[in-house]
Amino acid sequence: MKERLDEIGSRLRELRELNRVSAEEMAQHLKVPVDTYSCYEEGQLDIPVSILIGIARKLNVDTGLLLTGEESKMSIFTITRKGEAVEVERRKQYHYQSLARKFAHKKAEPFIVTIDPRKDKPTFYSHSGQEFEYVLEGSLKITIHENEVVLNEGDSIFFDSSYQHVMEALNDKPVTLLALVM
Repeated sequence: MKERLDEIGSRLRELRELNRVSAEEMAQHLKVPVDTYSCYEEGQLDIPVSILIGIARKLNVDTGLLLTGEESKMSIFTITRKGEAVEVERRKQYHYQSLARKFAHKKAEPFIVTIDPRKDKPTFYSHSGQEFEYVLEGSLKITIHENEVVLNEGDSIFFDSSYQHVMEALNDKPVTLLALVM
């Protein structure tokens, strides 16, 4: 199931207003320009997963609510069956499948991420927290704070995501990985 950016943006605005948080306050919390945050709410700009997590934390809700409009209720365990993950297109080359959207009060967000080969120059990102990436298929080049690392199937990396980083599929083939954003 794919969620449209305008639907997510509408939920962001509604939840922000219900929590009496101004757009300026939210942008400051996320460390993004107010214009960028406004584009998220208007559905005009892809929302990085790290930003969704930051919004959820600020509003004291689970990312599942932001992605689907459904409140997360599971507190002991949750199962996501094959084909039931919520798919969200974050950026042109990145495709995310949320694996625990129904679990309330998560300390980490697990995703299956598919990264398509890119033709353009990659954009670096940074956000608070940490990340774990485990390559399921393909080869991945990850650049973190001026360090380039190549990971192949079965390799993993854990890193401080406050440092600038970018991931690229190698060999003109998509790469699939298990990602935990904390």
